[in-house]
Amino acid sequence: MDSINLEVLKSCEEWISDGRPCELVTVIRTWGSSPRPEGAMLAICDDGCVVGSVSGGCIEDDLIDRVRREGITRTRPEIVTYGITADEAHRFGLPCGGTIQLAIEPLSNDSRVTELLQRLSKNELVARRLYLSSGAVTLGPATTGMSMQVSETAMTTIHGPRWRLLIVGAGQLSRFLAQIAIGMDYHVTVCDPREEYREGWQVAGVEVIHAMPDDLAIEMKLDSHSAVIALTHDPKLDDLVLMEALRSDAFYVGAIGSRVNNAKRRERLKLFDVSDAQLSKLHGPIGVYIGSKTPAEVAISILAEMTAVNGVPLLDEARIENAKTAQRQRPSIDLCEGAP
Repeated sequence: MDSINLEVLKSCEEWISDGRPCELVTVIRTWGSSPRPEGAMLAICDDGCVVGSVSGGCIEDDLIDRVRREGITRTRPEIVTYGITADEAHRFGLPCGGTIQLAIEPLSNDSRVTELLQRLSKNELVARRLYLSSGAVTLGPATTGMSMQVSETAMTTIHGPRWRLLIVGAGQLSRFLAQIAIGMDYHVTVCDPREEYREGWQVAGVEVIHAMPDDLAIEMKLDSHSAVIALTHDPKLDDLVLMEALRSDAFYVGAIGSRVNNAKRRERLKLFDVSDAQLSKLHGPIGVYIGSKTPAEVAISILAEMTAVNGVPLLDEARIENAKTAQRQRPSIDLCEGAP
C-alpha cells in the first residue's frame, strides 16, 4: 500500500471523528498517460483541504473548487470521468490526451475507516469493498496477488503491506535501509541473533527479531512479494539465510560484500547444493553503481536495484561489478599530451 494512501486514510479518520463532511476519491481507471496510478487516493474535506493526489494537480483544483462552491452534497458514491475530450484533457493537464476515471465516496462512521486502519496497524492485508449503489462497506482478508477490482455494483481496493523485506543484520546500514524501505511501504523485519547489535537498534515500524535468520526465513514463507538482504558480513549468518531465500520464490535476494567475497560466497553455496539457476538470483555485489560511499548512499543504491528488479530490466552498465570493471579498463589520460 502506498504510504501516501495511508496518510489519506488517517486524514479521513480525523475528519470523520471531528464530524466534518469529507469524501474519499480513488483512481479506478486510466487511459493513455496518467500521472497517478490506479488505486491512488485523495481525501477532501468540506473546506477544500486535500490530502493525497489523483493527478498532476489540475483535477485536484477542480475538485477543490466544486467543494468550495457547492459543499459536499453526495449521499452515495459516484463515478466521475475527466478528460474525455481533447479540450478537457488539456484543461485538466492530462498528458497526451489521457483520461482518468474516479470513484468519489462520501464518508461517515459507516465507512469503516477506523477499523481499516486498526487492521493495517497489525500488518494485515485487507480488501475493502464499497457497494456503489448504497455506499455500504465490508472489510475482509486479501492475498498478495489481489488487485483493485471495479464492477457496475462494487469497487474493491486492497490495503496493507503487500511487499515484505527481511534484513539480516542490525547494523548502521540496516538502519538506513529500513528507514527508506518503510517510506516505500515495505513491511520490514530485521533479524539478528547477536545481542550487541540489537541493543539500542530501533526504527519506528520495524520489528527486530532475535532468531537465526534461516529459521526466520522458513517461518516467513517467503513468496514472490518478498525480498531478503543479508548485511552481516558473517558467512555463518548470511550464507544460511541466502540458501533458504534462493530456494524460495523471493523476487529479490542480495548480499553485501566485494566482488572477491561475492565469488567466494557463491562457491560456498554450491557446496550446499544450491543450483546454478538458484545462484543466478543472487545479487552481489549488491546495489546499482551510483558512486555510493556513505551508509545512506549504499542503502539508496540497494533499494534502487531492488525496485528495478521488480519493475524494469536493469542495464548491465548499472551493475556494480560491470561498472567497476569498466572503470579499471578505462585508459588513463596522458596529462602531457599536446605539451610542447
